[in-house]
Amino acid sequence: MGLSRLAALHGVATSYSPSPDVTVSVPDDTVIAVLAALGVDAGTPADVRKCLAAAESRSRLLPPTVVVWAGEPLPPALAGLPPGSTVTVEPEPSDPPGRPAGRPPAPLSMRARAAAPAPAAGEGAVPAPDAPGGAAPASGGTAAEGLTPAWWIAPPHGVHRIHVRTPDNRRATATLVAAPPRVPQPPERTHGFLVQLYSLLSARSWGMGDLGDLADLAIWAGRSVGSGFVQVNPLHAAVPGKPTDPSPYRPSSRRFPDPVHLHIESIPEYGHVRDRATLDDLRQDAAALSEAVLNKGALIDRDAVWELKRQALELVVRVPLTPGRRADYCDFLAEQGQALEDHALWCALAEVHGPDWHTWPEALRDPRSPGTSRARSELLDRVDFHCRLAWLTAGQLAAAQRAAEDAGMGVGIVHDLAVGVHPAGADTWSQQEAFAHGISVGAPPDAFNARGQDWGLPPWRPDVLAATGYAAYRGLLRGLLAHAGALRIDHVMGLFRLWWVPEGRPPTDGTYVAYDAEAMLAVLVLEAHRAGAAVVGEDLGTVAPGVREALARRGVLGTSVLWFERDWEGDGRPLAPEEWRQDCLATATTHDLPSTAARLTGDHVTLRHRLGLLTRSLEEELTEDTTDTAEWLALLARLRMLPEGDGDEEAAVRAVHRFLRRTPARMTGVWLPDTVGDRRPQNLPGTWDQYPNWRLPIADPEGHPVTLEEITASPRLHALMEVLGPRKPRTAPPGERLP
Repeated sequence: MGLSRLAALHGVATSYSPSPDVTVSVPDDTVIAVLAALGVDAGTPADVRKCLAAAESRSRLLPPTVVVWAGEPLPPALAGLPPGSTVTVEPEPSDPPGRPAGRPPAPLSMRARAAAPAPAAGEGAVPAPDAPGGAAPASGGTAAEGLTPAWWIAPPHGVHRIHVRTPDNRRATATLVAAPPRVPQPPERTHGFLVQLYSLLSARSWGMGDLGDLADLAIWAGRSVGSGFVQVNPLHAAVPGKPTDPSPYRPSSRRFPDPVHLHIESIPEYGHVRDRATLDDLRQDAAALSEAVLNKGALIDRDAVWELKRQALELVVRVPLTPGRRADYCDFLAEQGQALEDHALWCALAEVHGPDWHTWPEALRDPRSPGTSRARSELLDRVDFHCRLAWLTAGQLAAAQRAAEDAGMGVGIVHDLAVGVHPAGADTWSQQEAFAHGISVGAPPDAFNARGQDWGLPPWRPDVLAATGYAAYRGLLRGLLAHAGALRIDHVMGLFRLWWVPEGRPPTDGTYVAYDAEAMLAVLVLEAHRAGAAVVGEDLGTVAPGVREALARRGVLGTSVLWFERDWEGDGRPLAPEEWRQDCLATATTHDLPSTAARLTGDHVTLRHRLGLLTRSLEEELTEDTTDTAEWLALLARLRMLPEGDGDEEAAVRAVHRFLRRTPARMTGVWLPDTVGDRRPQNLPGTWDQYPNWRLPIADPEGHPVTLEEITASPRLHALMEVLGPRKPRTAPPGERLP
């Protein structure tokens, strides 16, 4: 009982329910290990009693972080302050980081008053919308009547410091997140493409797709087929290695992008490199890499691509910056601050000591040690090199978003936030206190995976996030949203809770750890509001009750994949288009699922059979899959969306997307490989080296790679896009024909 109470005080679950009628107890050893990762010693009954007594004796006037939503009731921590309490809010500086500071904003001072009748309109009260989870006031105000108390002076949207002093002289200081009620929404219903950027090679690529290709795709899609967005995989910085982990969902840092995505020729200094012969040789080698991928069946080789680009960039950064470019670079350094310096230093140290900081000399394992400070001075040129690469990459990300907007896209580039980072990477080195060491994030056993999942990603500690005012999380979001029209959040349920698996234990022996979802959402809404960007949450799989409702209330769009949209609480049949939710991104597939052609033909089942991934016989799996597909095709036929009838694969793919467009979904996503009939998944969950995950170029139905130029000219693509909306009129250049 004591261990359960102690766990509850720290948000650690001692049981969970994989289904409504099943409850599973978490092993005590797991609970003890998870508490230890949170800095709580529960190894013996005596330790439990000691920690429990200490935890229950602490009385906080304010939690470490307090959330206030614009126009909504105050939280209990503020609404329940004793009458006569003095409240002072120090608004955050309004000046952008790195720019000359102006006059700091004046503090907002107010005094909590006893509860009184609700003031009449015009007397300072702000109506609050009806919403679950509203604060119940004590003696400090009138939130129970659905009003913000008259004594409260709402601070501007931002992250502030709040100070409270009660009449009996108790004092408290906390971080105050003042957030707007919802994230921005897409300006209109729209459709767009989903693509893994590395897989999108153009005739000019250096062996994999890059930010120049992304901008090109966005310009074409916006102008030629009226698309409103292009969603890409996470472009986070990878952990270098031989070979590099190709998964974009296990990066070294989520805060900074990977310079492997740079389009080298678009860098302004490229044209002024004096050693043209070396550059020409590198370009020829890069062309050979692309030739091997596009025409000889080779896989995308990220390491080979990076080696060529690194050599080119070493030459590019030797070119002196113009005064204007230098001023822009200096501003970037000031704006990014310590976070960029730490990231660049990790990259420099990894070049010398290897990519796993746990194996570095002991003095370098601490980013704030004297030894690390000396290394920073010794490696100053390499630190500057990696800072320059971050700046160049940010510039091309900004250019891609501008290109999308100029092409008429209402949203533009949709970036992707991975759920975590590699345990040996830059983020875990520079933010060691923020991560739970000896823990990995995963998923509990469910109907699809009886063994559960271990993703090999260390989680953030919720207590450290709260104590630091979510500084690391805020910096992460601000960096990602700086050049995004929208942000997709992988496993968005992680804002509420994550499945923690202690090191050395199977995923079945994990447990859920809760996060302050109110604070996580408030920071997300605030940063998205500042950037003017929409947010899409990947909410597939096991979702706790109330999570989708909470996300929808804050304007976070969900993700709906056609094959999973069934009446699971009723007869289990496919949902008609009008029964789909409006606030979502509707798609036929994702990077972790079969392409639409593979789903329709059953190719994905035979692929998994060849790799030994099936848990039942091939006949059973094919029968179930065929039945599932037949139900959807029958619905499409009844809705007259499949006039060509059965047996026409291209027509069926068009019908699927015609159906998606019929739903009320705000955004409709088209998996770019679907436009040319690619049958191969980009990632096959449950495999490591059995399948070339994250290394395949987009290909045609026969598996022959196709370039960006060939994709955009594909009659199959244009026939598919016709079902999503009218094409924009185009005029071909003289002497050319339109596809």
